[in-house]
Amino acid sequence: MKVRALIPLEDTVKILDQTRLPKEMIYNEYGDYRDIVASIKKLEIRGAPAIGIAGAYALAIAARADVDTDVEHFKRVLTDVASEIKDARPTAANLAWAVNRVLNVAHEYQGDNKAEFAIHLWDEAGAILKEDEELCNAIGRHGEELIKDGDTILTHCNAGILATGGMGTALAVIYAAHERGKRIRVYADETRPLLQGARLTAWELQQAGIEVVLNVDSASGILMRQGRISCVILGADRIAQNGDIANKIGTYNVAVLARHHRIPFYVAAPYSTFDRSLETGDDIPIEERSPEEVVNWGGIRIAPEGVDVYSPAFDITPHELISAYITDKGVLPGGRDD
Repeated sequence: MKVRALIPLEDTVKILDQTRLPKEMIYNEYGDYRDIVASIKKLEIRGAPAIGIAGAYALAIAARADVDTDVEHFKRVLTDVASEIKDARPTAANLAWAVNRVLNVAHEYQGDNKAEFAIHLWDEAGAILKEDEELCNAIGRHGEELIKDGDTILTHCNAGILATGGMGTALAVIYAAHERGKRIRVYADETRPLLQGARLTAWELQQAGIEVVLNVDSASGILMRQGRISCVILGADRIAQNGDIANKIGTYNVAVLARHHRIPFYVAAPYSTFDRSLETGDDIPIEERSPEEVVNWGGIRIAPEGVDVYSPAFDITPHELISAYITDKGVLPGGRDD
């Protein structure tokens, strides 16, 4: 598929506006880090690895600002800029991880040439993008061994090409199995309220020629009861030290249903999603989104004025509901004992 969530140019980046999919494929070009921060906040670019890459390039672009100061003072300025970028979406581990990685390169620079300094940061952002592509390929290779010919897979939200710098995490497994000639069918949860499953995952899989069935979120249970689901594969935005994960709201519901029906529940994620600084999922900050995303639909209000809204972007799935983690290093056991 000739589509990428982010394309670096000479000193700017092009970001695919995923809010316009599947109707339009529009790339917006940004040369100001503040525009990239806004792009992350309004979900033009989304998916933990992809926003990490975007954040890395945002800091690298900020380093190219024409300001009258020496390199050492500029490093302190970039530390504040890095905090601003990381605050754009607090739940995903990859954003802070990637921005900190570029910031570390900035602080390690010992010269006084600002142009050279900026090139080092840009090159590091490019290395993160390239590495993510390789990580996705590795996740696909390891994960496809869990998929049997004829399997039917349920996925939630979007963890594919649109969410990463490569072929995806959860969808990388599906793409790799498809490339191996395995006959598979994918059920894609619509993923309310912003329909990343309907708008993005269903579109991605169609483009790749993979059989996909779109289902409303609340149909996951009946699909499992009817024996239509062989396994669940989805991504993660952060994984705590004990294996608890934060992922798109609704993931916990699917995990509970999968455990009840004894269906394997797999989480696909690169090493950059694992956050060893947080002991459990209870320590993961959960972003809450604007009520407007829930009470409006296509520009039309569908809920009564004045109604209270609870709209977390993510939920926490405890490790004991997870069968295995599909990582770039291999398949790691989860906490489920069935």
